Amino acid sequence: MKHGFIKCACLTPEIRLADCKSNAKEIISLIKEASASGVRLALLPELCITGATCGDLFFQEKLISAAQEALSDIAEGTRRANTVFAAGLPFAFEGKLYNCSAVIYKGKILGLVPSANANRYFAPAPDETFEIDLFGKTTLFGTDILFKCAELPEFSFAAVTGEDFGIYALSEIHAAEGANIILNSAADPETVGKAEIRRNAVKTASKKLISGYMYSNAGDGESTTDAVYAGHAIIGENGTVLVETAPFEKTPAITDIDVKMIDGERKKAYYPESIGEYAVSLFEMELSDTPLTRKYEKYPFIPELAGCEDILKIQAAGLEKRLSRSNSKTAVIGISGGLDSTLALIVCVRAFYNLGWDKKNIIAVTMPCFGTTERTKGNAEKLCEALGVTLKCVDISESVTKHIEDIGHDINNHNAVYENAQARERTQVLMDIANMEGGIVIGTGDMSELALGWATYNGDHMSMYGVNCGVPKTLVRYLVKYVADVSQGELKDVLIDILDTPVSPELLPPEEGDIAQKTEDIVGPYELHDFFIYYATKYAFEPKKIYRLAADTFDGEYEAETILKWLKTFYRRFFTQQFKRSCVPDGPKVGEISLSPRTDLKMPSDAAVDLWISELE
Repeated sequence: MKHGFIKCACLTPEIRLADCKSNAKEIISLIKEASASGVRLALLPELCITGATCGDLFFQEKLISAAQEALSDIAEGTRRANTVFAAGLPFAFEGKLYNCSAVIYKGKILGLVPSANANRYFAPAPDETFEIDLFGKTTLFGTDILFKCAELPEFSFAAVTGEDFGIYALSEIHAAEGANIILNSAADPETVGKAEIRRNAVKTASKKLISGYMYSNAGDGESTTDAVYAGHAIIGENGTVLVETAPFEKTPAITDIDVKMIDGERKKAYYPESIGEYAVSLFEMELSDTPLTRKYEKYPFIPELAGCEDILKIQAAGLEKRLSRSNSKTAVIGISGGLDSTLALIVCVRAFYNLGWDKKNIIAVTMPCFGTTERTKGNAEKLCEALGVTLKCVDISESVTKHIEDIGHDINNHNAVYENAQARERTQVLMDIANMEGGIVIGTGDMSELALGWATYNGDHMSMYGVNCGVPKTLVRYLVKYVADVSQGELKDVLIDILDTPVSPELLPPEEGDIAQKTEDIVGPYELHDFFIYYATKYAFEPKKIYRLAADTFDGEYEAETILKWLKTFYRRFFTQQFKRSCVPDGPKVGEISLSPRTDLKMPSDAAVDLWISELE
């Protein structure tokens, strides 16, 4: 439960139709087992205490009273279980029979939630919520009940029974009243294609409601007279299916719903106002730190393969508009033989192709200096030749040396002055060539570099249009690999070698001809930083939570101490380098996240990082 993770389970008991005592024993066993495995919220199918297919037996007083006795047995039998759960039964109230979900915890019936649906056997839920006497204690009865954990208020849920996925009427009200998880118990017969319909419905409902969504369907033991019930169980979260048991699988669906994330996402989105008429049933549950069941993507920015074309189209379309609207004749780009400039050049070529312009009007400029290696310079030249663009070589060694002498700096002191002088000279060269050729300078820096401030202010930080500004480093690599995979001949060969080249700004002299300055040795692995960026900006997770997720996700690849070290580096750089992002050039957003101050990230340049670092300390 710490950090907002609630281990949830959809459980399908093997019932005996109309044998409430046997079913109670099965349910108790399942809940005890779930509790022992760390499950804190469980959902069982509709009418599972009796079976959903009892037909006219539901009118038998014997069955109704046996179901109520079984409910008492279940509550008593799970008194020591640390799991709050919902189980279905028929329940008589004021002369009517209702199809109810009983929410139970630590031997107490927290509430009885009747179904809003009416049929041959059951009346629709009453409009009001009542306090009723059950087993000598007061219990809530009605649909308007919010169940909430006293120790973790974000752990809040509401129940529906057999709600029509196409309507969500009651679930929408529940969510507006603060239910971060919706429990939907069902008894839906299996037919061809029904599983896919349910799966898509859970995705849609959880996305629309910005919620966790648990769906548990009736299964083994139901009558097969006219239909079969397959025990299909699905748990979704904000548009994603976290876990699913296939029909007839007979295993529990267990995962972790992140209620803090859901609560945070709702704060950022418009959400309907609460009408404030819900009854709240509080329960107390100690916050425990159980291992995560769900797994997080190591590369959260990486799309499905089909998404690569979409991203490249977005980048190219943005550049096309900027070129045509600015009446530019050329595009000028610095080409280093590294990943970022390679992707930017590929985007330029696509944009010119779409515009019907001659690729020779793309001027790629290689600017060797103190740290340039033969490998990267050679790859830059091969890439330009393979793509058919114009290549210019401007050796900036002499001009940078003269500049360093002019300002009185020791050229043997390879500090920030030495490095940044090269980056700023390169930008000056590009800007001047763009003026000469009637063009604009295309920026190559990526989103990961912007997040870390790994760019020279008024150097590679600056351009007229930054095509990679919405693309993090892991995605840059993925896109270049995608292009390599669909290419042939010299282009394919050079792209493969570029992918194999260490990431480097090449601002320090080579060591025996090899790259001496490796970015990831200095600021940390980009796969970690992109993971940090995603969860720190999209969901605003606290540092401890991001550390926990990273340690779990990269277990076996990075030591916990290493992850902590680079997470501290991320926060320090992310805060101190905001001033560079505050004046970042225009460029297209391609995914869910952008660091542009004009769209997604509005952050002061002088904010203190102490709160975040102190938590990690």
